[in-house]
Amino acid sequence: MKNIENLLSQHQEDWSLDQEFYKDQSIFNLEKKKILFNSWIFTGHESQIPNKGDYFLYKLLEEEIIILRNKENEIKAFFNVCRHRGSRICLNEGGNVKRLTCPYHSWTFNLDGKLLAAKSLRDGIDKATLNLHPCNIEVIAGMLFINLSDDPQSLDNLRRDLKEPFDMFGFTDMKIAAHKNYPIASNWKLAVENYQECYHCAPSHPEYSLSHTLKIEDEPGFDEAQEKMRSNLESCGLKDIEVDKDFSNKDKDQEQYAYSRYALFDGYITGSEDGKPLAPLLGNIKDFNQGCSDFNLGPVSYFLAYCDHVVGYVFTPTSLDKCQCDVYWLVNKDAEEGKDYDMEKLMWLWDVTTYADETIIVNNQKGVDSFKYEPGPYTDKEKSARSFIKWYLNELR
Repeated sequence: MKNIENLLSQHQEDWSLDQEFYKDQSIFNLEKKKILFNSWIFTGHESQIPNKGDYFLYKLLEEEIIILRNKENEIKAFFNVCRHRGSRICLNEGGNVKRLTCPYHSWTFNLDGKLLAAKSLRDGIDKATLNLHPCNIEVIAGMLFINLSDDPQSLDNLRRDLKEPFDMFGFTDMKIAAHKNYPIASNWKLAVENYQECYHCAPSHPEYSLSHTLKIEDEPGFDEAQEKMRSNLESCGLKDIEVDKDFSNKDKDQEQYAYSRYALFDGYITGSEDGKPLAPLLGNIKDFNQGCSDFNLGPVSYFLAYCDHVVGYVFTPTSLDKCQCDVYWLVNKDAEEGKDYDMEKLMWLWDVTTYADETIIVNNQKGVDSFKYEPGPYTDKEKSARSFIKWYLNELR
C-alpha cells in the first residue's frame, strides 16, 4: 500500500478517492479513530424509552452502547462492557431493568453506571473506580445522539441554529413508526457519497424522481418550483430557513449540520406514491406545503422532513467492505397505525429507493475493486459529494 501521507498529498481535488481508501484495513482503522468514533450519530428517539429503566442497545462496529432512562428520568449511555472481565452486560436488544447485572459473575450496576455489588471483590479495591464507562449522549428535540470520543465536538451551534426547524416539525413530539436495517456490501463511504448527490436520481430512482425536484437542481424549472414552494410557507406554518454548516463549512470544534428545503413536483404534497397525505400534520404545521426539508446532522445522519412524516437515514460501517443503512420513519406521537397512517404506504417510497440504492452502491464497489479502477472527476451536480470527500481527507490528516 502507498503511505497514507502520500495518498493524502497526491489526491486530486474534486476527483474521487484512490482505491486504497476503500480497501485498505489500516485506513479503515484510522477512520474509526478520527471519524466514526469521533462523530455524533443518531441512534433513536427518546420515545423508545418512555419509562424509567427502559433501555435499548446501539451497535457501532465492535462497540455496543446501552441507552437507558434512569430513575431520575434522565437519559444515559454506557459501553456494554462489564468492568470485571469485559463481558457484555445486556444481552437483549432492549427491555426494562431496575439495575444492570452482568450475566457472567453477577456484578451489578445501578442505572447511573455505579457499581453496587461485586461479590468477593478483594479488600482495598475502590468500587468507585469500577463504574461503567459512560458514553457521550445528547438529546436534541427528542432525538438521541451518541459520540464515542473522549473529547467530542460540541453540539451547541447545531442545537441553537436548528432549534427553529426542529420546533416547526415538532421533533420532540414524534415517535418512530418504523425502523428498517439495510445491509450493503460496500465500503461505508460509497453509501454516503451516493446519498450526497442526486445526479443518479433520474436513471436510478424513477419513483423518487416523479415527485422530488432535486433531480433537476441547477436545471430549467427548478427555480420556478422553489418559488412556488416558498409562496405559501408562512401560511402553512413554515419558515424559509437555510443553514449551511456541514463539511467544509463547519465551525471549528463544532459538529457539522445543515438545513434546506426544496420543492416537490405538482400533484405531490408529501413523499407518497400518489402524492396524497400519509399521516397527520407534524408540529406547528398548519397545512401541506409542496416541499420537503433536508437536515444534515453530523457526517452520517440525515433526515428528510415532509409535512406529515420524517425519514431518517444513518450510514455506518459493519466492516471495511460492508456497511448498513438504518432508515427510520417518524410520525406524530399520537398518530395510530391503521387509523392515522398505513405502514406499507408510509414506508413505500424510501423502502423502494433504499433497495435501489443498495444495488447501485454494490455495483459501484464491484467496479472500485477492479485493478482497472482509477479516480474519476466529480461533476457540478455532485457538489455535496465533493465537499464530503474534501472534509473526509482533512479529517484523516
